Amino acid sequence: MPASVAAALTCPVCGNPLIQGPRGLSCASGHSFNIAREGYAGLLTGATPPGAGDSKDMVAARLRFQAEGHYDPIGLALAEQLAAGGAAGFANGGVIVDVGGGTGHYLNQVLDRIPEAVGLTTDVSKFAARKAARAHPRSGAVTADSWRRLPLADDTADALLNVFAPRNAAEFHRVLKAGGVLLVVTPAADHLAEPREALGLLDVDPRKDERLAEGLKDHFALESGRDLRFTMELAHEDVLTVVGMGPSARHVTPGELRNRIGELPDPVAVTASVRLQTYRAR
Repeated sequence: MPASVAAALTCPVCGNPLIQGPRGLSCASGHSFNIAREGYAGLLTGATPPGAGDSKDMVAARLRFQAEGHYDPIGLALAEQLAAGGAAGFANGGVIVDVGGGTGHYLNQVLDRIPEAVGLTTDVSKFAARKAARAHPRSGAVTADSWRRLPLADDTADALLNVFAPRNAAEFHRVLKAGGVLLVVTPAADHLAEPREALGLLDVDPRKDERLAEGLKDHFALESGRDLRFTMELAHEDVLTVVGMGPSARHVTPGELRNRIGELPDPVAVTASVRLQTYRAR
């Protein structure tokens, strides 16, 4: 983990700075946390809801999907937005935090485009954090719950990424520097339309943009928005993976979902349609 990122970590219990020692991380109040052999810091506290976070098999499937480049246009769009001046401070080694960032795939693409920056991925899944910790030489990873206090000091991040992930507006505002930027990616109404229609899955919430604006309005102002739409050629296993990334799959048993996917062409043309929105702190 880059030194500037490690120095920004705080105790998730009391908020004091964390110091790395021979046995892991600890704060002045005596709270201590392990650093796993894979390199991520375990900063989850308390119980997490059942089903929260990706399982080992889910992470493996997502890694395969990401390695095939299906969602790369999203990461490239994030990188372009920041490289074009979306946040100040990168020339001096700015910090980019991907909250709920899974395996760190999108953060990696951003860091490749902005070589001065360093990064941190937070995710509730230890299986995802294992991969994110080793995904890029200029980034680290911690396990953390996005709905609780983020284990970061105030005014730490030059940019926050939030891609298909929970949004805690108050915490985002607290950790983001003045002049920093929040980039949010959400699905549009026609995202994955073909498999959703063919498989009888849930539609995207038509009020998603409205709910996003409502949830952020007290802390952030919308600066710009960009629609991103492209077609993916997906094998059946990739259809299963991408459907499993959202809430729709929870309404169909795994066996039934596989049966329905088996009736689709192989490969199948699938529309990816998302909205990238840029916010500044109020």
